[in-house]
Amino acid sequence: MERHEIETFLTLAEELHFRRTSARLGVAQGRVSQTIKKLERRIGVPLFERTSRRVALTPTGRQLRDDLLPAHEQIQQAIARAIATGRGITGTLRVGYSTPWVGDLALKAGDMFHARHPDCDVHFQEVQLSNPLGPLRSGELDLQISEFPIDEPDITAGPVIFSEPRALLVPGQHPFARQETVSVEDLARTPLVTIAGDIPQNWLDFHLPTSTPAGRPIPQGPAATYWPEVLAFVAAGKGVSPVSARAADYHARPGVAFIPFRDAPPIEYGLLWPTSAETSRVRAFVQAVCEAAGVKRTAATVG
Repeated sequence: MERHEIETFLTLAEELHFRRTSARLGVAQGRVSQTIKKLERRIGVPLFERTSRRVALTPTGRQLRDDLLPAHEQIQQAIARAIATGRGITGTLRVGYSTPWVGDLALKAGDMFHARHPDCDVHFQEVQLSNPLGPLRSGELDLQISEFPIDEPDITAGPVIFSEPRALLVPGQHPFARQETVSVEDLARTPLVTIAGDIPQNWLDFHLPTSTPAGRPIPQGPAATYWPEVLAFVAAGKGVSPVSARAADYHARPGVAFIPFRDAPPIEYGLLWPTSAETSRVRAFVQAVCEAAGVKRTAATVG
């Protein structure tokens, strides 16, 4: 089927009226009728029932409409995206962030981005602990800034934007709260608050390990879904949690203490986006984030 045949058929299937169809398509009514008749001859059965009072789809016509419509809509969206790219960066960019300090950077980059591309709106959204990649995969977000490591075949891990030393969030009355620093090996001595949800295994292994580097098992405590639950569990003495040291500036509260690790690797934060959905908007925002964070962008950074 040629494109004009598909568009004529789908428009008539929606309007069920030859005159309105011709008006929408900007062609003569006779041409609409000729195109449909030609299509019916090729298929071998009527696609529409026609009377002096009504036009209706036949069962074959309904099936053809249902089969063609999703593919046609996908083609139209692809064309629209190509036109938008050719004209410049427009539309809406949806950006996720995982922590308040990452959100601060995202908002700063958003101001820079919007100043350069005023026809493109930027919407921001916090990404929850329990489903860190779900919004990217569902199309709810176009890109996000969050904790690494991420090694997923459908997700591009872009540049590292900054790194933070780690601390251990502990109950205020815990023996660790009286120490100046803690070791990763100390995790074998107390339950670790974990996270429940759809989380990449390599991310869990890095941030919430089940054993220490020496191979000692780490007791597993209650599982949280959202960050406030982690704070509540720790304050109630149910376990401890490795965090960014900067979390103390944002989440200090009675009943908890932040004790620096002396031997834990830092937490790296970087940009992520769906590999199949890299657009000019995404590339431009990556550039803005790199500039806002003072990171030199190389040709290999994105695109």
